[in-house]
This record gives sequence, C-alpha cells and structure tokens, in this order.
Amino acid sequence: MTTFWILTAALTLLALAHVLPVLLRPRSAKAPDDSATRRSSTLAILREQAEQLDAELAAGSLDAEQHRSARDDIERRVLEEADQPGTSSAKPRPVSASAERPWKSAWILGLGVPLLAGTIYSHVGSPQAIDPPAAPSVASLGADNVSDAQVEELLSKLAAAMEQKPDDLAGWMLLARTYAVLQRFPEASKAFARATALAPNDAQLLADHADVLAMQQGQKISGEPARLVTRALQIDPKNLKALALAGGAAYEAGQYPQAIEYWTMARQLSPPDTPFSENLDRSLVDARSALQGGVPGASAPSDVAVAPSGGSTNGNTPPAAATGAAHVAGSVSLSPSLAAKVSPTDTVFIFARAAEGPRMPLAILRRTVADLPIPFTLDDAMAMSPAMKLSNFPVVVVGARVSKSGNALPSPGDLSGQVTNVKTGTEGLQIVIDTVQP
Repeated sequence: MTTFWILTAALTLLALAHVLPVLLRPRSAKAPDDSATRRSSTLAILREQAEQLDAELAAGSLDAEQHRSARDDIERRVLEEADQPGTSSAKPRPVSASAERPWKSAWILGLGVPLLAGTIYSHVGSPQAIDPPAAPSVASLGADNVSDAQVEELLSKLAAAMEQKPDDLAGWMLLARTYAVLQRFPEASKAFARATALAPNDAQLLADHADVLAMQQGQKISGEPARLVTRALQIDPKNLKALALAGGAAYEAGQYPQAIEYWTMARQLSPPDTPFSENLDRSLVDARSALQGGVPGASAPSDVAVAPSGGSTNGNTPPAAATGAAHVAGSVSLSPSLAAKVSPTDTVFIFARAAEGPRMPLAILRRTVADLPIPFTLDDAMAMSPAMKLSNFPVVVVGARVSKSGNALPSPGDLSGQVTNVKTGTEGLQIVIDTVQP
C-alpha cells in the first residue's frame, strides 16, 4: 500500500509540473480597445467631409443653407463619437486582480484535484486490493460454523499465501501440520520440506517430516524417514518423536535390542497414562518377545509415531497429561447393527472439537476397526497448534468416525457417533458409532 501511495504522489507531481508552468507563464499586455482606432478613423473621415463641404461652398456648388445643414450634421456626428467611452476614459483594471487569478487556479489544481481524486477513490475504489492477500490465521481456519468445504478452501488459500511468503517458517509449519492432521501426507511432506529448509537444525521439524514420509510409504520408516530421524537425534537426543521413530526403524530391521533401547528412553520421557505411552508399552512387549525368539507382534511402528509435535520432552517440565491438564477420556465401540459395513483395516478417527466455535479438531487419535473397542484419552499433547487445544475450551464435542478412505475430512458413507456438551476433564465417556453419514 505504501508503494502505491508513493507512486500516486509522484505521478501527481509530474502532471502538475506540466500544467502549472503553462498556467503561471507571464501573459503579454492586452491589445488596445478597437473602439479607439475605429473612432479616430471616423473623425478623420468627418473632417474630410467638412473640408469637402467648405470647398463646394467656395466653388458655388452648395448654397449657404445647404452648407450649414450638412455642416451641422457632421458636427453632430463628431459629438456622438466624442461621447462614446474609449481607452483613455476607461478605468484601469487593478493589477493585483489580474496577477492573483493564475495563482488561485494553481492552488485549485495543485491541491484540489489530488484531494478530490483521493476522496473519490477511497469511496468507490479498492485500496485493499493493492496488498497481497494475507495468510489465513489459525483462528480463521476454525471460525464459527465453518463447513468442511470452507476449511478446505481456507487451507488452499493458506497454501497460496505461503507461495508468496517463501521465508515464513511459522506459516510452513502450520500448513505442514494441518495437512498431516488431514491425512494429506504428500502435501504435508512438501510443506515440511520447505520448513526444514528454513530451519535445518530443528529436531522436531525433522521428526515430524520423517513421520509423514513413513505414512506415505505404508508406515515404513526405512530410507529417507530413518535418515531424518538420525539427524533429529544428533541435534536433540531426547526428542520424543525421534526416539519413537528410531525404535520403529530398528524394529523393522530386526534390530530388537536397539528398538528396546530407543523405546525405553522414549517411555521414560513420555507422559504416563496416555495413548502414546500405552503404545510404547505394547511395542516394548513385542520387541522383547521377538528378542527372545518369539514372533514379532502386530504393532506397527507408526502406532508409536504419534508423539506431540510441539517440541521435545527433556524430562524437566511435566507433560500436560501428567499434571492433570485438560483432557477427555473414555471408550469407543461399534454398534452391532453396523458391523457388516466395516472391515478390520478401516480407519477410526477419535476426536474432540469445540461445542461452540471452531470445527477443526482440538485433539485427534487415529486407530483401526480391528482395535475396537478402543479406550482413549485426548489431551493438549494432541493439539494441532497452541491456539487450538482442549484447555482453551470448557465444553467440547467428542466423537468417533470410521473412514474407509482414511481421509480425515468426513465423506458420505462414513460411520460416526458422538457425545455433545462434554466438559473438559470428563472421563468414562461411552461413544457408540451408530450412524451412517449421508
């Protein structure tokens, strides 16, 4: 906007520089009134006529009576000409009046025209169209009564805005984690790549990127995800998500002692009595069983790769769940009448969102139908961002949804169930999935 007004002022000055010199240029004196010249010519003619009358009288062509009559007529016409106003009798015009007029016009043009144009533009123009669109905020992505289609539209606008702000680290992090929550892993991976390019020594960003890449390649951590996890642990050896993923990579490779070591460290740093710590416990049991020659368990490494994305846990600050912070807990089950409509591999999303206001999840958990019935705890550690977490909302809606596509956005044919008006801190919720989404 500032650039626009500078250009506008420059163009206005350029236009005035062409107009004002012409307006203020000294004018030549006005030519004498034509009436004086005309009167002089008339008097000269009348004098000639008088002299001709005198000559005709002397020659005897006219008698005295005719001469006197004609002479009286000429004298009358001379008097009439003398009575008409001329330049010599007219009052001179004040010099100040003629000199001030160009300056008044200059003031009107120099100040009045730009002010008038600016006033008209402010009423009928679009000054806001000059500035590039701002990136939508977290609050705008969760505005009151926003539909899923509107959330998708706002997300597209955020992505477009980030292309215009390639150095906005916070914006790329928000975009990447939003894509990840919506299970749009290819887009999330690209956004994380842009963010890690801006902050190559951020261990949490590297771990989050590795998590998304692992989901892209079928929940396998080998390859590029493992390389990113190694970098993250070199930067922050106590990064919770990186430890969990490193254990998963070792477990995939059959390196069970290393998997046990990584997962044990992660378990010591993780908050107790949360889905994440429970997954770690199950994975440790599987790894110890496999180390003793048993069959490796069915726990996928990605089950322990859902640690919070807010930063590493160093053990000095107690996690939210451990200090009794905001959470909701309960169990999700499937109505027997809908059992024929699902398969064991279908995705189950368990979520909490504000009862009034943002529709975007405040906390979300991903499981499969094979895990039903599912005990759950949703807390601030599962929030998308600090502005969108359970502790910011006293009353929430807790629900569960079965998706065959695995898409976090609801679609026709999904199965769902929910409990409304749940106070934050409530436990023992019983959520039954008993409705088919139209």
